[in-house]
Amino acid sequence: MQAEGTPAQGAVAMEWFTSSDYWLSRLVFQRGLAAVYLIAFLVAARQGRALLGERGLTPVPRFLDRVPFRRSPSLFHLHYSDRFFACCAWLGAALSAALLVGAADRAPLAVAMVAWLALWLLYLSIVNVGQVWYGFGWESLLLESGFLAVFLGNEHTAPPVLILWLTRWLLFRVEFGAGLIKIRGDRCWRDLTCLYYHHETQPMPGPLSWYFHHLPKPLHRVEVAANHVAQLIVPVVLFTPQPVASVAAGIVVVTQLWLVASGNFSWLNWLTILLALPAVDGRRAAEVLGLSGPPDLAAPPVWYEVVVLAATALVLVLSYWPVRNLLSGRQLMNFSFNPVHLVNTYGAFGSVNRSRQEVVIQGTDDAVLTPDTVWQDYEFRGKPGDVRRLPRQYAPYHLRLDWMMWFAGLSPGYAGSWFTPLIGKLLVNDRATVKLLRANPFPETPPTHLRARLYLYRFTTRAERRATGAWWHRTPLSEFLPPVRLEDHGPSRG
Repeated sequence: MQAEGTPAQGAVAMEWFTSSDYWLSRLVFQRGLAAVYLIAFLVAARQGRALLGERGLTPVPRFLDRVPFRRSPSLFHLHYSDRFFACCAWLGAALSAALLVGAADRAPLAVAMVAWLALWLLYLSIVNVGQVWYGFGWESLLLESGFLAVFLGNEHTAPPVLILWLTRWLLFRVEFGAGLIKIRGDRCWRDLTCLYYHHETQPMPGPLSWYFHHLPKPLHRVEVAANHVAQLIVPVVLFTPQPVASVAAGIVVVTQLWLVASGNFSWLNWLTILLALPAVDGRRAAEVLGLSGPPDLAAPPVWYEVVVLAATALVLVLSYWPVRNLLSGRQLMNFSFNPVHLVNTYGAFGSVNRSRQEVVIQGTDDAVLTPDTVWQDYEFRGKPGDVRRLPRQYAPYHLRLDWMMWFAGLSPGYAGSWFTPLIGKLLVNDRATVKLLRANPFPETPPTHLRARLYLYRFTTRAERRATGAWWHRTPLSEFLPPVRLEDHGPSRG
């Protein structure tokens, strides 16, 4: 494609505004980000009705009645229905898939930017009505990454240097913020013992978590020390010249892959990996991989330069609040300072639980409860339940209900807005809600009563695993919810 403007103008612009060395880094970053968007929209399409629908656990219309647009900008303030929500989610999935296969690189620059902006607006609209189900740090991280992707251009222009630096700034806040919150938070991060507990107590263990938990304790201490290096020193090195910055990015990628193997953290780790890629010298990476050089890259049009400069200025102004937060002794973790989730603060596991408490929902079809009543467990897809079931790998897919059940195990306060409605849905075998579960012990006729029990879960020892075949051992702790039944106005005490 011909450059807009004369060759002389293009040469000057290319010299200060863009760098063709990062063409491959941009390509992989944008395609990977489109894949994450695709997963996020599929999650919304498949889980939205049960969690947020008009008859969901926390209905969007009820939220819209009490929260104004200025506090939570969203398309759904203009109109909401379950069908419209599903249309937005599937539209986002389709657009993500198109960008994943390279549609943006075959379109004019302006069209490509509009496509990325549409993705951002659609997902912002979902997040801003998502309530507790969308209160995770990786939602803001996806939105902030997606906002930067709007201004990275496509193969018609070389990557803009300013936006490449802003991706490093975002990665720095993700990693350095997480490192600071650990050092300032739980003592076990300072004495290098947090991984004695973390693999067992993390929100959703994966298929290798049992094995990670049983690594020798000296190795766990090495892991924690390496984590401090990766999150407190390496992020600073991202701002050094090449090839040192590429090495720092490589360290981030390796440490994030270690986290991918050890647990299920939705798309947090994959997004962090993607954010490291724009710091990699794409030209040298292409040489190592035996790829040809960059395609013909035109000089950026003047309007594009103006837009990129404006976006950069906006990010710099908004950076005041996360910088102040990083310097504060009362550091916030995973917090957005504005309703459009731009330039946020991040962090994870400022404290680590020493034990794992799980809420187990149980039902019975007995008409009258007696001491001999047999209770059957509801099985969730990702969270621990059946002690003989190996934890599954779901990330980067996000099981929102399973994650909130983990929070409920920490404190009933986390379940205040949605747990009672969940019990009500299960008492009538609500189709959309039951689809969120792995197993419904009452597939034909709803249960007559439900209850919830709090259990202490721990990984079995190697000897217990050989003797019983179980991955978990569980011990009853207390009653979480007494037996309830369905009455005229929903569940009440039996």
